[in-house]
Amino acid sequence: MKKLNRFNFLFRSTKGLVLVAISLISIVTAVWGTLSGPMVEWGVRDITVRTLGMELNHWEREGRIIMLYHTIAMAVLAIEVYFITSLVPMKKHQQTNINATITVGYITAMVFGLWFAYFGHEYIFHGLFLVGQSLIFFAGVSLAVALWPWNKEYYLSPDSDYAHTKSGVDLERLAFFTMAVLTLLSAMWGAVTGSYWKNGHETFLAENLIRNPHKTALQKAIIGHLHIMLSLVAVAITLIVGRWLDFKGALHKWAMYLMIVGSITLTLGALSVVWLPWAHTIIYVGSVGVMLAALLFVIFSWKKLIIEGTADKDKPTFMDKIRALFKDPLKFGPGWQMVFMNFTVSGVGIFMAIKLDKIFRVWPAREERITLTGHWHILAALIATIIIMYYWDISGLKGKVRQWAGWILIIGSDLAFAAATVFSMKRLFVKEYFEAPVVNYTMLAMDFGLGIILVVLAIFLGWRLFDLFKQEALWKKEAENPELEINRILPAKPIKDANVEMEVEK
Repeated sequence: MKKLNRFNFLFRSTKGLVLVAISLISIVTAVWGTLSGPMVEWGVRDITVRTLGMELNHWEREGRIIMLYHTIAMAVLAIEVYFITSLVPMKKHQQTNINATITVGYITAMVFGLWFAYFGHEYIFHGLFLVGQSLIFFAGVSLAVALWPWNKEYYLSPDSDYAHTKSGVDLERLAFFTMAVLTLLSAMWGAVTGSYWKNGHETFLAENLIRNPHKTALQKAIIGHLHIMLSLVAVAITLIVGRWLDFKGALHKWAMYLMIVGSITLTLGALSVVWLPWAHTIIYVGSVGVMLAALLFVIFSWKKLIIEGTADKDKPTFMDKIRALFKDPLKFGPGWQMVFMNFTVSGVGIFMAIKLDKIFRVWPAREERITLTGHWHILAALIATIIIMYYWDISGLKGKVRQWAGWILIIGSDLAFAAATVFSMKRLFVKEYFEAPVVNYTMLAMDFGLGIILVVLAIFLGWRLFDLFKQEALWKKEAENPELEINRILPAKPIKDANVEMEVEK
């Protein structure tokens, strides 16, 4: 029975499912991270390859990298799905089926995908990898069905503070539904293109085609696919943290309209790069909508933190408001990372698009490739930090541990991302002959920032692992008391039918 309780916690509770996914991602990152970077120069890669029996043929490098990225991305998608099924009202059997399906799917895809790519090409493993992806897709369809916003059971009351239409349709639920449907569409886009492999389509890395003036329709389709999937992952985490921090009011209504319209426009633009030469204009319009929605969330969340932090003061001073804003790094962090993203991702991307021909195409191709690769790596890592912040919050980190962990995560990640941005754009302010100091210091800052984050995350995962071996522990309380599953202040949103069976943790 004790083992069954642990199994229930790890594979049936939201926090347990997220813990398993983060642990698997961490293991893959730790092991496969030894195959590149300074680990190659230090000889660590050779040790890993010999110990695990990997087969690393250089002509298969692109395929291996693509498989690795897909396995990690699918685990991240699973984490976001777990958050959504725990935060958005739905029937309990729907939550259970969705979580179970996507769990089996991403683990199957991760295990057999990496097995196929790195340990000999047994094609039955590639087939199982596709089975895992199919299960993930089916879980996405089930999630879209569960999120159907026109189900009157989930309509909001007319006086609700949350965004809704005159008829009562929950606009936030509509935004989640839109994101889910667009993600399914974008996944199909990549799957159909992949089905043409060896029949007009060859494996490639998008950053290797930047100077190729003639791209095939299938290559353009893959480029659009990878861009929009990462963008929709960002949309999903924005909606999740908005739900977490109880985003509501007038700003919430405007944000949801902007998010819905922006997501649709952004997706159509990214997918239409196959046939429209001006598709990037559509992408820019959609991006503005999504970014404005995120900005409205930042304004609301920071204002809320200031109001709550100065509630005991009649006339709070400016410094009182600053202290209140910085009091809780885990709740301040998501908004700050979204603001910081404009300096390391959005701003760089816009500047690069405007000055592409005048500046970046004059650089050596390697420099432009570095900038593009760093661009989406930083965005993916920023999303990961926000996921960690939310998970640490629902895991009950408090006191000094919460402060230290939160600020190390924020400062360490921002130091690494800022250094990566300077490294990628170094040709703007230093000539190649004098770039050595810039390269050395920025690489050191990146390694230090990311390294300290990994250390803190390892300590957290070690604590949770140690907790699993204790008899009277946190995992047991969480497994035996479903009401402790999500420790959020946010109450259930009012609906017209109070008797509907929902999985809403209070």
